[in-house]
Amino acid sequence: MPFKDRSDAGRKLAKALAAYHDQEPVILALPRGGVPVAAEVAAALKAPLDLTLVRKIGVPIQPELAMGAVVDGGAPIIVRNDDVIRLAGVDEAEFKAICDSELAEIERRRQRYLGARDRAKVASCTAIVVDDGVATGATTRAALRATRMRKPKKLVLAVPVAPTDTLASLRGDADDVICLEDYELFGAIGMYYADFDQVTDDEVIKLLKRFPAGMKQPAV
Repeated sequence: MPFKDRSDAGRKLAKALAAYHDQEPVILALPRGGVPVAAEVAAALKAPLDLTLVRKIGVPIQPELAMGAVVDGGAPIIVRNDDVIRLAGVDEAEFKAICDSELAEIERRRQRYLGARDRAKVASCTAIVVDDGVATGATTRAALRATRMRKPKKLVLAVPVAPTDTLASLRGDADDVICLEDYELFGAIGMYYADFDQVTDDEVIKLLKRFPAGMKQPAV
């Protein structure tokens, strides 16, 4: 088992990202599971922490299987996995309905997690997008494309674990990809953690309070 829990994965990931310490990094976590990982990276790199609000668009009869993803923004970015959509027999009306539902959940999370909190500056900085792992890559790809639109100096994807083929497909969406473990036969992300309990909203809020977006040192 490569990782004890998300914090352990974050500490190990931070070591692999040490070269970015002096490159004005800003850490962007995918909630909820990516936040404990990203918090460890932000602490080690003395970097601000913020969120990239992205939701998987799951197949109706198998919600864990991503047929796309949507990212919050002035004009929400939607990434489609057309092969999955076709194989699942999902029509456009059904896809749009699920997409709208996920956008509503993004808005709920934005209000709950961020409220009036200042957002981290990304333009001209090194943006490091962090999650607890990659599965199909749809959610990750959407997050990277949305972050690219914020004009970072450099865009980095950093994850503890991912499928080998998905990781290769994501390299075109980032300037650098850091992954500690990749496997040709993958399964689920949780298989690589001894403790993969669901991260709660309260845990996300508590971690964000330690890292005000405009600060480069965690609050004490």
